[in-house]
Amino acid sequence: MAKVTPILYLFAVAVLGQALTPSTFLTTIDQDRLKKVFKSSTPYTDLPTVHYSILGLKLLGDTSINNQEICSTITKLVDNKSVASLYHASAAAKGVGNCKFPVGDAQKVLSDAIKDSVPVADIFYAFSALKNLGLQVDNAKVTSALTEALKKDDSAQSAGYGFFVASQLTGDTKKIFDSIEDIVAQADEVDDKYLQFEGGLYTTALVVDGAYKLAAKEKKAPTMSDDKVVKFANYFLSRKHVHQLRAAYQLVSVIKTLTDNPFHIPVAITLASPVAVTSSSPNVQIQVTNLLGGSIGSVTVTADSAKHISSEAIVLSKKPFTAKDSSTYELNFMQSKPVRGFYKLTISAKPSKEDKKLLGLTGAEVDVKVTTQVSIENVEIGVADKDQTTAARTTKVQYPSKASSQFEADYHQKIIIKFQLKDKADGSKMSAHQTFLKLTNQKTNQEIIFVADAASNKFDLDIGNSASQFGYLSGKYSMELIIGDAVIENPFSWVLGDVSLNFPEGQAPKDKGMDRYAKKPEIKHLFREPEKRPPVVVSTVFTSWSCPPSDSGLVVDENWSQCLKFPNVPQCSWIPPLPCSYLWFVLLLLGPAEHVPNSKISWLASPANVHIWK
Repeated sequence: MAKVTPILYLFAVAVLGQALTPSTFLTTIDQDRLKKVFKSSTPYTDLPTVHYSILGLKLLGDTSINNQEICSTITKLVDNKSVASLYHASAAAKGVGNCKFPVGDAQKVLSDAIKDSVPVADIFYAFSALKNLGLQVDNAKVTSALTEALKKDDSAQSAGYGFFVASQLTGDTKKIFDSIEDIVAQADEVDDKYLQFEGGLYTTALVVDGAYKLAAKEKKAPTMSDDKVVKFANYFLSRKHVHQLRAAYQLVSVIKTLTDNPFHIPVAITLASPVAVTSSSPNVQIQVTNLLGGSIGSVTVTADSAKHISSEAIVLSKKPFTAKDSSTYELNFMQSKPVRGFYKLTISAKPSKEDKKLLGLTGAEVDVKVTTQVSIENVEIGVADKDQTTAARTTKVQYPSKASSQFEADYHQKIIIKFQLKDKADGSKMSAHQTFLKLTNQKTNQEIIFVADAASNKFDLDIGNSASQFGYLSGKYSMELIIGDAVIENPFSWVLGDVSLNFPEGQAPKDKGMDRYAKKPEIKHLFREPEKRPPVVVSTVFTSWSCPPSDSGLVVDENWSQCLKFPNVPQCSWIPPLPCSYLWFVLLLLGPAEHVPNSKISWLASPANVHIWK
């Protein structure tokens, strides 16, 4: 059992590496796309847009910014009585450089905004604005307010803002630094490969970026395991197609941080060559870079193994790559004589000088496929009776020639086509994933496609049973064989010959439903017809019934009060319909019975009142 343990350990390490190592990075194409996201917000109409756009472009090294025009825009849009406005304006002005704008009484506005009763984000805005504008900061006050605010709100986003503030404070921020571990524990894991916070990309990037900035201030690595750092990096790279401005800026910022910090540098091992490997292009190229595609220095790259995905056969082990430049490495994959198919290539990299901050150097995986050219041989085409009373008369055809004579078949017969596919590399028989026979009516251009039996490379087409697919349309059809597969370099389409098909007369459909080129009927949506309304006279009658309760109340008020006192007098016999309808009108306004007060219900049910409506 002791001998098995190292093997299981190595297997576990391999699986962990396979799940975690970044397989992409922020390429130049990705960076150009993000630049377009930042530039698409012009002309600027608000300060947050100016802030995130300018700083995003600065982080990506864009030099096309018109600093003077941006500074004028900031001066025009800033509201020096608003903390948020001052924050965005000061951050943008600092990014532009040499840009000053009127701040009014910003010192008082911003200082008064820092208190423990406000959200952490507000403290971050006020504190950052003070720092950006070079104004006086009361570090003790900020530390106290921030500590109390974080006690009230321990969400990930508030913690991220808190990390940024603490990273610029001069006081003791150890407690906030120690909270990094607890905040990271709140992250949700997805597919054993990604870590993210509930707030999405912006919140996740804010927390990680702020944690590393605070760690740099404390000169200690954040309490974050290596696998979690790589999972965060995988999440950021999976969201590199973001188009929301604020999230895009924070994404670029955190990627920059993860490529330039003294604690953790995730390494991306990616495929740099086409996925297909052939005898004419036998080399597999991979890149070993940081998350921005930059070199991490000299490394030794090794192909630990290459496994055929279908058969799980290992075709190579511990093969070194050769360096092509500072970040690109190459391996002649075809030297191991792999058979056609898909392979999982497991790769590791080892720096020439040990560097513990580099993460994701082992267990990286890339997918490659070995393709081959195929030849088709022993092609036979024949027509036979369905009952097999007579042997099929077959004709041999050589690729790429067409059968010299036309075939004849009716609905009592079937067409048989047999062929063999061979791998040109080793002469072995093979089958193709896509093998079709297309019959095209030469008069109407109607196409009918059938699928071959991939295992035997054979078509057995029963004309009678397939008559409905042809629309019972007799005539001359061309037969075309189509061969293709993901591992075939030379897919082809070959016209085998012509066949005249004869279907029974009188069974063809009268319409042109089978003609794919016939004009189709217009699609019209039928809305539900409105329900028929009652005649006007009905609504008029019901309206007149609703009027007496309100109109007659004044007229019968005196008589009605007398009837309540002396209900048995004859004069009360004509009054009941009107009060009755009035009461039911009141009950209708009151709503369902359960909502009517008990006192009203008991009054209606009282024996003293019931006889009024007799």
